[in-house]
Amino acid sequence: MGPFAGDVHDNGNDVDTDDCLSTCVAAKCGDGAVFEGTEECDDGNMVDTDACLNSCAKAKCGDGVVWESVEACDDGNMVDGDGCTNMCASASCGDGIVQMGEECDDGNNVDTDACTAMCINAKCGDGKVQMGVEACDDGMATMACDADCTAPLCGDGVVNMAAGEACDDGNMVDTDACVACKAAKCGDGKVQAGVEECDDANMVNGDGCENTCKKTPLPAECVNYVQLSDSFRNVAVINGPVGCDNPFTQQWYRFTGAAGTRMPTSAPPTYACGTHAPGWLNGSNPTVQEGAVARTVCFNWSGNICNWSEPAQVRNCGDFYVYYLKNVSWGCNGRYCGTN
Repeated sequence: MGPFAGDVHDNGNDVDTDDCLSTCVAAKCGDGAVFEGTEECDDGNMVDTDACLNSCAKAKCGDGVVWESVEACDDGNMVDGDGCTNMCASASCGDGIVQMGEECDDGNNVDTDACTAMCINAKCGDGKVQMGVEACDDGMATMACDADCTAPLCGDGVVNMAAGEACDDGNMVDTDACVACKAAKCGDGKVQAGVEECDDANMVNGDGCENTCKKTPLPAECVNYVQLSDSFRNVAVINGPVGCDNPFTQQWYRFTGAAGTRMPTSAPPTYACGTHAPGWLNGSNPTVQEGAVARTVCFNWSGNICNWSEPAQVRNCGDFYVYYLKNVSWGCNGRYCGTN
């Protein structure tokens, strides 16, 4: 039997999946019936954003059509680095795919590894502390962090002005141009080699070291003196050979060698210092600033530690003392003693 009047098409069956529907209408995309071998799907509409495209092909990533509520994007290719991944997801930092504009993407949003949460390679100065690599990272030199992302330490060779360093020569030597990370200067108490003769940590003149860090010129008596080096003058010698400082030239003397370095300031026992009545300084040895001071030398004898006495002067020459002594006028035997 041929087609009835009004039939568009009739292929003699009631199958909806061939080229003629059971309604005797020619099959086409959008008619709601899947034409086998030609159509993958047919949802009866011409909407491109659902599971079946208006070409009657099943929606899939890479077809160039965004499947609503399923795909975030679809650029029609399977390239990962062009803004839309091959999973049809919008590119984002932390998705593990390095996109244009990203230096790295390690698939996480951790700021302390080699790739920051901004998809930028970690580096010193980015304000993020890279674990195991940096001790700190403040983005600049601060009280708590050097510019090279190490902890501030005087002597590390890195000048951190924010931490109070004026210099850092990488050592802890006190005699060069940088002392405890401060520029060496006269008055800091450290003698700068080749530059300063002395440095007594003050700017006072006349105390042995001038405010120019040059040694105070020595007075004449600190240069012109007679040495007393006789070992028997030392207070440690008891009942030694008996001597007497009469005759004795009145002038400046310095105790040296086996005699000791200065006069004792307490009474030695009788028969000490190679004499009967040992002489000792009744008063303290002066400071450099005091200059030459008047003192009395007492002689210990007969139970009286100052049985006799003689006038004297003493000066501190910085590294040693000198004594202005006269002959023992009261007789003998008495001597000026030395001690270490």
